[in-house]
Amino acid sequence: MTAPTPLRVLYAGTPETAVPVLRALLDSPHEVVGVLTRPDAPVGRRRVLTPSPVAVVAEEAGLPVLKADRLRGPEGADALQAIRALEADVAVVVAYGALVPAEALQIPRHGWLNLHFSALPAYRGAAPVQRAVMAGETEIAADVFQLEEGLDTGPVFARLTRPVAADETAGAVLTDLAERGGPLVIDVLDRLADGTATATPQRGAPTHAPKLTAADGLVDPA
Repeated sequence: MTAPTPLRVLYAGTPETAVPVLRALLDSPHEVVGVLTRPDAPVGRRRVLTPSPVAVVAEEAGLPVLKADRLRGPEGADALQAIRALEADVAVVVAYGALVPAEALQIPRHGWLNLHFSALPAYRGAAPVQRAVMAGETEIAADVFQLEEGLDTGPVFARLTRPVAADETAGAVLTDLAERGGPLVIDVLDRLADGTATATPQRGAPTHAPKLTAADGLVDPA
C-alpha cells in the first residue's frame, strides 16, 4: 500500500504555548512551508522589540516567517498574497492572536485547523484553560477543529482529555495540553492526507471564555 503524500502545512501561532506543536510538525513527515505570527513586540523595561517565541523557532529552522497583525482589509493584503504563494494544503493555528477572515480560510484546500484547549462548545474564546480552572473544572480537553468565521464554532476532528488536580495552576495545565496537542494535530493531518479524516459537529450549549482582565486578578479578602 502506497503511503499518503505528506501535506504542505502553514503554521500560525505566536506565544510559547504554540511552540510545542510547531516542533512536533517539524519532526513529522509533513512539510512546514511557512509560519504566520504576530509582529515583533516590545518586551521588558527597556521595551526592546522582540520576535515571538514561534518566530524564533521558525527562523532557527530556516522557515519563511510572515509577520502580520491583521489578515483583513488593505492591511492584510500583503499577508494574504504571501500565504497564497506558499501553496499550503492546510493551515494549523495555535494561539495566533488574530482573526482569520473567510478569504484566508479558503486558500488551503483542507482549510485551517485550530487546536483549542477545551471540549467545544464549552469555553469558546481566548482563555479556555484559565476560565475552566477558575470554574473548578476537574477535567479539561484539547480539540482539533475546522476553523470557521464564527468564534470556535467548527466541527471537531479529534479530542484528548486529562484530569485537573485541585492544586494545579492554569499555566501548568496549559503547558501540558500544548505538549500533548502536537501528536493530536499530527494524527489529524495524517488522516487528512490518507482521506480518512472525519469531523463531528459540536453539540450542546456553548459557554464562553473571554480574555482575562485586571479585575480577574483581584483577591477577595473576605
